[in-house]
Amino acid sequence: MSYQIWQPTEILRPYVRHLAISHAEVPGIYTVLPDTSLVVGFQFSGRISHIAENVELSLDVSGVTGLLDQYRVFKNAPDTSSVLIVFTETGAANFLVKPLHELFGQSLSLEHFFNRSDINQTREKLEAARNDKERFRIVESFLLRQLKELKADQMVAGALHHIYQSKGTIRITKLAELLHTSPSPLEKRFRAIVGASPKKFAGIVRARHVLAALNNDDQDTAEYLSAFYDQAHFIKEFKKFSSMTPEQYLRMVRQNQK
Repeated sequence: MSYQIWQPTEILRPYVRHLAISHAEVPGIYTVLPDTSLVVGFQFSGRISHIAENVELSLDVSGVTGLLDQYRVFKNAPDTSSVLIVFTETGAANFLVKPLHELFGQSLSLEHFFNRSDINQTREKLEAARNDKERFRIVESFLLRQLKELKADQMVAGALHHIYQSKGTIRITKLAELLHTSPSPLEKRFRAIVGASPKKFAGIVRARHVLAALNNDDQDTAEYLSAFYDQAHFIKEFKKFSSMTPEQYLRMVRQNQK
């Protein structure tokens, strides 16, 4: 599978981390780990399915996936290609009208959010495009038509800063205290704009820092972050996030480094 990244046009950069095109010539099954971005996808060839508990569910060819707190398994048909829109933490709220926490753990058709005719026309243009550069431009045009610029929420921006600064270890009561508010209004505003509660988002950030520490063979950081769980809870949460235990993951990393 190939994955080509494209930086969006300047007006979209506050909202879109990057665009990407994935190509898979042969059928395959792959695992996607949770991240801090909502993702919109336009498939312009092939099909993708989600596999859960040995049940295969075909995804809509134009859809959006909310934030996740556990890994997901996908299956692609032969010759499957998609354009992906990877939003910044607060970017998707400027395009999608529903409170974004309703998307948590879900993959839904874009028809829940945008005009069906516009979606279909965009897909038809993607299928007819001569190259990937044209496809990126087509998706940028689609986004620019949907953009509804919201006033930045400074409380949410501050919460994101403290969560990242603490590597996801900050307590929500402490976070609210630093922002001179109480947990309830902070959670309501954060969930609506980011797509998860501050606690769940911090958990994703913390887990990704644990993975990064293991990938870099940084045992001190990994042990520091894992100390925010009891050992049994840490192993359970790590497996839920990455599909394997910490020992299995570290073994895989070391094998890949040989």
